[in-house]
Amino acid sequence: MRGSWRLGRVAGIDAYVHWTFGLLLAWAGWTAWQGAGTGAAVLLGVAFLVAVFGSVLLHELGHALVARRYGVSTRHILLTPIGGIASLEGMPRAPKAELAVALAGPAVNLAIAAALALVSRVTAFEAFGLVDGLLYANLSLALFNLIPAFPMDGGRALRAFLAGRMGRRAATGTAVRLGRGIAIAMALVGLFVNPMLLLIAAFVWFAGGAEARALDGYGDDDGSFGRERYAAPVSAWQRPGAYQGVRGGGTRVVFVRRSW
Repeated sequence: MRGSWRLGRVAGIDAYVHWTFGLLLAWAGWTAWQGAGTGAAVLLGVAFLVAVFGSVLLHELGHALVARRYGVSTRHILLTPIGGIASLEGMPRAPKAELAVALAGPAVNLAIAAALALVSRVTAFEAFGLVDGLLYANLSLALFNLIPAFPMDGGRALRAFLAGRMGRRAATGTAVRLGRGIAIAMALVGLFVNPMLLLIAAFVWFAGGAEARALDGYGDDDGSFGRERYAAPVSAWQRPGAYQGVRGGGTRVVFVRRSW
């Protein structure tokens, strides 16, 4: 991938890290140096950051492996300074399958946190606070990703839960509206507490819109282009603004955008 370094292959999936991750490591080392002024502190700070992003990699791998179980392949996993991205080739249409894929990532982080809590409880191994720090980092990753707003896993889990009751399009609309409400609340809190929340709020707001637009042209909840509504003359679907597609059976399906 352009602008990225290949880390290796995990469970048959190529993993990459974006070059800007090096800047994040440098920032972590510099911050540790400013705080303690020792080489050991720098190494500890960098090691902690690498461990956190190792957890992010496992989080994305959780999504990928569960998606594979439902017949969806993953092109690659990319780590960036703001998180990880598992590039799935699609998303299972069955609500239960989508729910399982969405919750797989946070479940991995909760499992890591539980394992670290056990290690911390039954042994004296602390590794200069790395164990406890990584434990809380994984809890934070799980809880943050469970916020019911796109593009977080919680938003997709909510959509999957609702899709079995009201259909995929209506479920997406409900999840987007809830997510935007959360974005507004984040922005208000960010004005008085932490400006970083303003950036997260903007991200959530626009990601919700992108998720809704992704369904444009897909009138049915089964993922097909749409049922036959009426026959249109050839001149109608040849004009600019008409969208054409082919269903699985080879039947041509045409959407005609009206002029008003």
